[in-house]
Amino acid sequence: MTMIAELSAGLSDKVLSAQSTFRSVMNAMAHPGSVHEVATAIDAPPPLMRGSAAVALTLFDQDTPLWLDRRMSECPEVANWLKFHSGAPVVTKPSFCSFAVIADGCGLPDLDSFALGTSEYPDRSTTVILQVESLTQGCPYELSGPGINGAVVLRATIKPKDLFERLAINATLFPRGLDVVLVSDEEIVAIPRTTRLAIQGV
Repeated sequence: MTMIAELSAGLSDKVLSAQSTFRSVMNAMAHPGSVHEVATAIDAPPPLMRGSAAVALTLFDQDTPLWLDRRMSECPEVANWLKFHSGAPVVTKPSFCSFAVIADGCGLPDLDSFALGTSEYPDRSTTVILQVESLTQGCPYELSGPGINGAVVLRATIKPKDLFERLAINATLFPRGLDVVLVSDEEIVAIPRTTRLAIQGV
């Protein structure tokens, strides 16, 4: 069992770091497809990236059930660290979670296995935090929708490769649906449920 004294530190300055990270997340949500940096000194246990850790400690609390994918779950230090620093309870079923943290995109469950909200309470849905290889290099994806002037191209290396095709579920469910935050080290990109996506040129 991991002892409290063995857990690595969380946000270096809880108030200022949380405020800075919250602004980054809100700006990313307001401008889908744009890359934002989460600049904070944080010592998260692998495979949890620093960006994911900063977002978690800013948004998670005792009222936001958390689900971890298999790779995250195989490292008990991750769950212990997140529970200690945020208070978020870890659940075993993705349909019960407010947030899901995914280290291995190849093992991402079917998106309809997460909470999709209801017409009366669309906010009761899962936000998926998906760690990816790069948010500046790779396949070009075209994004459009609210917060985007016409269209924007995101170059990213993402697994699963059919993520954006899967997210087409959002177009059929609105106002229900999932919100996604892509994370690569300390960089984040938000893909809210209102965003429409396509591989460029397809």
